[in-house]
Formats: sequence, C-alpha cells, structure tokens
Amino acid sequence: MGELIDFDFSLVTLDRLYKASDHLLKHKEKIEDHLRKVETGIFDLEEKIILYDLTNTFFEGTGKYNPKAKYGRSKEKRSDCPLVTLGLVLDMQGFPKRSRIFDGNVSEPSTLETMINGLSDGDNPQQSLLRPTIVMDAGIASEDNIKWLRDHNYRYIVVSRRKKAEIPDDVKMVPVKRDDKTKAVLVQAGLAYNKETDEMDIYCHSVDKEKKEESIKSQFQERFEAELLKADKALNLKNGTKRYDKVIERIGRLKEKFKRISHLYTITIHKDADSGKATKITWVRKKDKKVSGVYCLRTCQQNLNEKEIWDIYTMLTDIEDAFRCMKSELGLRPNYHHIERRCDGHIFITLVAYHIMQTIRTKLREKGIHFCWETVRVRLSSHMRISTTLKREDGKVVHIRKSSRAESNQKEIYDALDLSHEPGKIMKAII
Repeated sequence: MGELIDFDFSLVTLDRLYKASDHLLKHKEKIEDHLRKVETGIFDLEEKIILYDLTNTFFEGTGKYNPKAKYGRSKEKRSDCPLVTLGLVLDMQGFPKRSRIFDGNVSEPSTLETMINGLSDGDNPQQSLLRPTIVMDAGIASEDNIKWLRDHNYRYIVVSRRKKAEIPDDVKMVPVKRDDKTKAVLVQAGLAYNKETDEMDIYCHSVDKEKKEESIKSQFQERFEAELLKADKALNLKNGTKRYDKVIERIGRLKEKFKRISHLYTITIHKDADSGKATKITWVRKKDKKVSGVYCLRTCQQNLNEKEIWDIYTMLTDIEDAFRCMKSELGLRPNYHHIERRCDGHIFITLVAYHIMQTIRTKLREKGIHFCWETVRVRLSSHMRISTTLKREDGKVVHIRKSSRAESNQKEIYDALDLSHEPGKIMKAII
C-alpha cells in the first residue's frame, strides 16, 4: 500500500496515530460537514430520505476510564463487556451525514432529536416539503418521537411497535418484491388508513420471514413437548412428582418458560379420584391463527403506494450494511482504548474510512458494478507488486519492481474508477 501512494508506513507509529486521532476528533463536526458538502457535490446527492439507526461496539477490558463505557444490551451478544453506542445518519445513497457516540446503555428513543434536528433548514410549515423522510426501526419509533417528527414537519416511515401484526380481512395485499429468476412473490404489502393516528398502516408479509419464524416456532414446540413428555413420564417413576398441585405448578412454570408457544396447547392433567394424585398428562396442539412473517410499518405519507413505501423502508438495510462493514472490515470492533477521546477517535477514523469506501462503491455503481466491499477486496487481492531480479553480463544485479498484469475482472474495477491497470511506479535498482 505504501508503494501505491508513495508513503513509508514504517514512519507511522502508534503514538503518531493516537495523536492524529486526537486532532481529527477536535474537528469532527467540521470534517463531517465538509465531507457532506463534497460528496453531495460529486454525486449530486439528495437528502430526500434520511436513514437513522444505532449500533454498539464492545471493549476488550473494563473501560473504567471512559464515562461512556456502560453495560447494556449488546447487538453482538457481548453483554458481558462494557459498550459504547454509535448513532449514524445516512442519506438514501448510503453516505454518512452525522454521527455521535453515546453511552453504552443509552435509551435508543432518546437519541433521535439530537441526531435529526438541524439536518434540513426551515421550521416553517410552508417549508415542510424541504424536510426529508425519516426512516427508522421500531426501537427508536416511540410515540414521543413520532410526535416530535410531526411537530417539526418531518415525514416518516417507521416500523410499528405493534407486537402482534395481523393483516385485517379488508386489506388487499399486492406484490412488492419478486424473485428475479422465478418471478415468485417474496413480499406482499397492503395499505390501511388508521383513523386514530391519521396514518397509513402498511401490512407486509415476507415469505423468508415466515420460513424463519416457523422454523424457530417448530424448535420451541419440540422442546416444549419434550418437557411435557418428561413431566408425564415422571408420574410413573418411583421418586417422580405425582402430587396434583405440584404437577400443576410444574406445568405452569413450563408455560411461563415457553410462553411464546404455550398458548397454542390445550394441556390436561388427569387425576385419580381416590388418591388425588396426577396419573397422566395429555396435550393437544391448537391451530395458530396468527400468520407468520407479518410485520407492520406506519407513515404519515398518504400519497405513496405499497411498493413505494416498502422500497423506502428497505433502505434501512443500507445502514445495517454500513454497520456490518465497519465492524468486520474497517476495524470498528473491538475497542482496546482506555480513555474516552481515544475510543471516540478510533470510531471516527473508522467512519472516515467508511466515507472513502462508500465513495469507491458509489463510483462503481455508476458504472453498473454492484459489488459489496468484500468482493472488491477479494478481486483486487491477487493483483500484486512483484520484484524481478536479473543478473547482467558484467556481474551486476538488476532489481525491477512493478505491478503484476491485471486480470480482466480487475481491469473492470480500475476502469470504473479511472485508475491505471498498473498502479504504482516502476522501480529499478542496479547493484
């Protein structure tokens, strides 16, 4: 890499990197504002849609010198470690607009106003058309936040917090996503006006989500029935629980443990009339009236159809991809720093790297190349700088260092980015 950009990375010590991160962090807002303006100018970006979500990263260590390091619900199932939370605002093209680092145990709904306020100009209701549409998940979409968005003339499409979404009988479902090859319907959606909220509810049914939920439900059912069978067999064991009241308690604890599916069972505990002891446990599985794979969206926009709303909502996958990329490929996690500014600096450097990565991906997309970052890296990984050593007749040795010949799939990427097929200089030394 150093050869390609003509820089000696051996000069970059950890201390210099840490000091550089301190300087970057001091000017974080100015840098983000500058990148926002430059990227908007290069790609003619529009802020019609704003995506907002949060993630967290964990510490390898106690984080006791960082006031933001708090135990909370880890998105990566690392609740055993202290966390810090990253809030990120993206535009519809996937470019970061604003970021902020919160405490690891921050309440997600409490972060919205801080992150969104001031993104677009004009609080005048007549200027409401200038406001972007805010897209966010259920964790942030509290009623207070919905009210705040309405009060400040923001439009929104959010995931409903309704726990059990059931499609009303009078809602007409239409296809919004099909398989590219088979044309089979993968997702259906239907609109319904909600008089109580003056919103449109969008009921969505996903085939993939249904399969996943049914698989999970099946696993829970198997485990629940295995426990019921175990309790039934205990009735015939010498030291097994036979007292009727104790068996009722045991079944009650099982129902509580498996409350996601226990309501689907009618359980009967048979009792001996003379001894008063339980003799048998039987059960019947009821048909689940709730259709799996259903979720509900809500929006204040009543001029959009089902597909338009669903397409906008699915842009949230862009921010999920951004978080995934920053964690897996750009070094966001884990965090080894002890003090707050170094932790924040580490995260901000990762964000700056993401800006660069997204610029490259956007340039590629403009040329019809829709690769993820990992694919770009894998394709270019075999293109190397190599050294060739030749011995002359006079006994001197010639060392030539240059790029290997690029393959056709590598040339495709270089051409899209207006780069040379032979990056780096040809270096020649005679010894």
